[in-house]
Amino acid sequence: MEAVQRIVIENCAIATVDAKDTEYASGHLVLAGHRIESLGAGGAPEGLENVVRRIDATGHLATPGLVNTHHHFYQWLTRGLATDQNLFHWLVALYPTWARLDEPMVHAAARGSLAMMARGGVTTAVDHHYVFPRGSGDLSGAVIRAARDMGVRFTLARGSMDRGEKDGGLPPDFAVETIEDALAATEETVRQHHDTSFDAMTRVAVAPCSPFSVSTELMWQSAELARGLGVRLHTHGSETVEEEKFCHELFGRGPTDYFESTGWLGENVWMAHCVHMDDSDIAAFARTGTGVAHCPSSNARLAAGIARVPDLLAAGVPVGLGVDGTASNESGELHTELRNALLVNRLGPHREAALTVRQALRLGTHGGARVLGRAAEIGSLEPGKLADLVLWRMDTLAHASIADPVAALVLGAPAPVTASFVNGRQIVEGGRLRTADEDEIARTTRAQARRLAAIAAQD
Repeated sequence: MEAVQRIVIENCAIATVDAKDTEYASGHLVLAGHRIESLGAGGAPEGLENVVRRIDATGHLATPGLVNTHHHFYQWLTRGLATDQNLFHWLVALYPTWARLDEPMVHAAARGSLAMMARGGVTTAVDHHYVFPRGSGDLSGAVIRAARDMGVRFTLARGSMDRGEKDGGLPPDFAVETIEDALAATEETVRQHHDTSFDAMTRVAVAPCSPFSVSTELMWQSAELARGLGVRLHTHGSETVEEEKFCHELFGRGPTDYFESTGWLGENVWMAHCVHMDDSDIAAFARTGTGVAHCPSSNARLAAGIARVPDLLAAGVPVGLGVDGTASNESGELHTELRNALLVNRLGPHREAALTVRQALRLGTHGGARVLGRAAEIGSLEPGKLADLVLWRMDTLAHASIADPVAALVLGAPAPVTASFVNGRQIVEGGRLRTADEDEIARTTRAQARRLAAIAAQD
């Protein structure tokens, strides 16, 4: 049997984000294969065998890899459009273009989205893909292939919509599926791609889009399908006041009560946004263990409001961070969401007590892992967990005068990523991807964005 290879990282500050928020001003990590073998203060133990690499990380902060719990990769091709609209008007403006997506476009957009996140410290990402125009090809396979090639740990939230324009929905009718087709395609995607192993690089969740683009029948049948297959459930929830009004008018109840009536609250469920929630909604999420993907930049871009993150956390609700689609968060980076989550929430009623810098880091790491049901595997730096971690450079002009490295990471300018590891494999070095050509991705995404725009303009 081949001996396990070790990588030793020394002389860095470490924020473990474990249950005690253990930190080391100068410490070490030992990676053995795809797991963290040991870590602690000072230098690495003497006598380690089969050390294939030693990294002097002086001037760096080591953290768990960032976990992005909500995204729409395809939107990479429609950035910078409908910049002054709220959610519903934004969707009306963009759905006709999104309805013309095909497999080459989606693959290119996924590579662009993944590349931007990975070079900024994301090691685990979710893509909620719900637009499946007829005859568009294998879109789920295209996204999964892009994540595999990039080397990012990945969950495909296989979405669906069956409420088109003729049924009072927002998407064009040719961009939605029948209930039968959506369920069959989702089940096939789970059976073909979902990996249940501890170190799984690809998992699949069942993810109808939202209450205003999905019928009640598809919602409850999707919940039954997911629980029968043993996978997680994801959707948008309580994002805007317009959505709340829609739910009351159509279902006679608010979003949270509607979700509960369709089997959509539980420990295997997480929802994006959750901006407009009252105390009873928060209590329902806490009681059932339902998770939240907080997307502060997108919420601000679409004027959706300020989510009650401090209250969600105080109630024990699992909360992680999400980039959201890059048509409503053009930067496409999660590390900026650490800062924005803290700043936006301090504009709310809790003011300066809303979030600390360490709570913000926890949202982007352990919180996200908990939301995805993977807190035993990723989200903190602990022996036995998977070797998903980031080395942030903190000794440059941007951060060198800030004594607290966690404060520097969260409140300072975006920190350079010297190294990012996923499953013990380095995917970023010196701020550049090792697994893909960034310049080629930029050219391809520009070409596919122009192609999409030209096709949509013909309608």
